Amino acid sequence: MSANTKPLERFYSVIPAGGIGSRLWPLSRADAPKFLHDLTGSGQTLLRDTWDRLVPLSGEQRVMVVTGRAHRAAVEQQLPELADKNVVLESEPKESSAAIGLAAAILVRREPDVIIGSFAADNVIKDQRGFRRSVIEAVALADAGYIATIGMNPTEPAIGFGYIHCGKALEIPGAPSALYVDKFVEKPDLATAKGYLKDGNYLWNAGMFISRADVLLEQLGQEQPELLAGLNELADAWDTPQRGAVVDKVWPGLTKIAIDYTVAEPAAASGRLAVVPGDFDWDDVGDFAAIGKLHSGGRKKDLAILGENARVLADSSSGVVISQTGRLISLIGVNDIVVVDTADALLVTTTANAQRVKSVVDALKLSGRNDVL
Repeated sequence: MSANTKPLERFYSVIPAGGIGSRLWPLSRADAPKFLHDLTGSGQTLLRDTWDRLVPLSGEQRVMVVTGRAHRAAVEQQLPELADKNVVLESEPKESSAAIGLAAAILVRREPDVIIGSFAADNVIKDQRGFRRSVIEAVALADAGYIATIGMNPTEPAIGFGYIHCGKALEIPGAPSALYVDKFVEKPDLATAKGYLKDGNYLWNAGMFISRADVLLEQLGQEQPELLAGLNELADAWDTPQRGAVVDKVWPGLTKIAIDYTVAEPAAASGRLAVVPGDFDWDDVGDFAAIGKLHSGGRKKDLAILGENARVLADSSSGVVISQTGRLISLIGVNDIVVVDTADALLVTTTANAQRVKSVVDALKLSGRNDVL
């Protein structure tokens, strides 16, 4: 590593690799979630891209992945350098408070003054220098006792993200762009999102949290003391032969709740949450419209085609086509279309309705069609 990529002192990267990416069905499935796909054309999965982005910040031996038991083999295949002690397996999904909280509880026992940074496994960030600059500022905030997040400047009135309302500037050495967070707000409707964009004091919530592990656990415990007690019981047994039995006993009873509600929102209300406005590109690849933009440079007139054996004939058409079958797909005079062709399911929609794909997954669950989930 060069001097410019020297790992940060006391810093540990945590990658929560969960969820099925329901807005990307039928491409993303329970057994092949979004982070295990190459959605950018980089030649490797989003998870591997995330690893490559974080290793220069923390070093190979200081990256922890929290994932489901069913995904262990795929994760280890993608990340052969991942240390066995840093694979944390969930017996069932319990949302981000349990995933990130358990990682923090395990790591604080190994290293009491550790600073952790949690970064989703399925985000796309190409400007690694800009990302590193923002993380360095966030680590300085964490060292000063704050819980830090990195917010992204909105480029459109998106309704698929939560928003961060920024307050006054913070004066913390090493974090020149840091601001207080006044509040976190839920995913808005379009009119509200347009107001946030016009206001200029709102950032997208990118789901990145950087904190001293003990500070994060203290905040979580104030809101969810029973959840913290369960996480502490798990962490006490984690590096012992009793781990399996304790996980089987404790994990099913943990509260299923997002870290936004247990840590971010209450920390903002008490003045403990700070934000670094990210000056780098970022995309959470939240739906098929986002995939289309990634592959067409944002030009709506273009047609993005993904799939190693995709066979597409198109005339005066735009949008995105993803094919896993090799079947010939012909498009004539259709704009902003989304076609996803897999062996057992076909999705046809438009980029404007891409966020509604999740409702199909919900309907399939209710009807018991787990064979295509």
